[in-house]
Amino acid sequence: MTTPNPVMPTYAPQPVAFERGQGAWLYDTEGRRYLDCLSGIAVNTLGHNHPKLVAAIADQASKIIHCSNLFEIPLRHRMAQRLVELSGMTNVFFCNSGLEANEAAIKIARLYGHNRGIDLPEIVVYENAFHGRSLATLSATGNVKVQKGFEPLVPGFVRVPLNDMGALNRVAAERPNVVAVFLEAIQGEGGIQPARNEYLREVRQLCDRQGWLMMVDEVQCGTGRTGKWFAHQWSGIKPDVMPLAKGVSSGIPVGAVVAHGIASETFKPGNHGTTFGGNPLAMRAGLTTIEVMEEEGLLANATAMGDLIMHGMRKALAGHSGLVEVRGTGLMIGIQLDRPCSEIVALALKAGLVLNVTADSVVRMLPPLILNAEQAELIVATLAPIIRDFLARPAARAA
Repeated sequence: MTTPNPVMPTYAPQPVAFERGQGAWLYDTEGRRYLDCLSGIAVNTLGHNHPKLVAAIADQASKIIHCSNLFEIPLRHRMAQRLVELSGMTNVFFCNSGLEANEAAIKIARLYGHNRGIDLPEIVVYENAFHGRSLATLSATGNVKVQKGFEPLVPGFVRVPLNDMGALNRVAAERPNVVAVFLEAIQGEGGIQPARNEYLREVRQLCDRQGWLMMVDEVQCGTGRTGKWFAHQWSGIKPDVMPLAKGVSSGIPVGAVVAHGIASETFKPGNHGTTFGGNPLAMRAGLTTIEVMEEEGLLANATAMGDLIMHGMRKALAGHSGLVEVRGTGLMIGIQLDRPCSEIVALALKAGLVLNVTADSVVRMLPPLILNAEQAELIVATLAPIIRDFLARPAARAA
């Protein structure tokens, strides 16, 4: 008699279980080794088993793990100060995940609108965006598959295509209740699609003219992944609201909403809250992550290793029919093919690479920021033949 799986079937996991990691490597329960090109989906910033992070977590766990936000938490204050310094923004609300950070951002925008006398505030969101799976964040998400079966969706969102300033200007002319623009600096789940730097600058200018909040979701592309602390910094703009999560604490759950200007003054006591957000263990992990990133020069390393991988993949796949584009910034890399390619995940896993496919046809890589040149070259040497063989198969063309 087969014992039913006690875990709800919300995922279809690969048939591999990892029991330990070291640096950029993962080891499964059978002792096989894999180069981690996914970092738990942009979470394990410092890779696995980083000695300073492990020591900091163990030390903090021996002191105090959790303390209610009803009391002062010195580590929370220190972590908020570091994020303010790195972003040039004003203050921070801590939560536990990207979904929660994005939900808080939506609440800030709505409360901002109500404070301006707008009874039904609207937020501009984007095609192919992903902001989470709560009812509000899946409504803001631009993916029908994520929304299917959970209707009615939360109202108050106006959707436009990315990098189309004409569409956004039309919204400004036609929708008087808009209070904010909410976009990812780089769409991760949407296929590593960047908001162009010039577009971000134009959005910032329009928001200033209209009195809108500019809210930039940096959940996946933030925390140094692109070679700057936050991806929007490549454009030279500063948002009013910036949700963060994933890589902030290298595996310990942390979400954050960094705010600036009037957005930083919008929440008052009682407007929002969290039980676990800002707990001492999470804050210690976050502070240590930032410290190690600075000590080891991981921003520059993300740029150098990302360039090495992208250049190598472009060279190895040049002239191959079926390749659309190799794109990315830093260690946020997408290889778009002209057909669905989810089976590459299993092929790569068999060859000792952990990666995934998003938006059906984009091979996505998000390696830890401690990746070295030898490992980057190994990624190219292993993955390029897999993609070439996949594109050469008639069955793949039919797909």
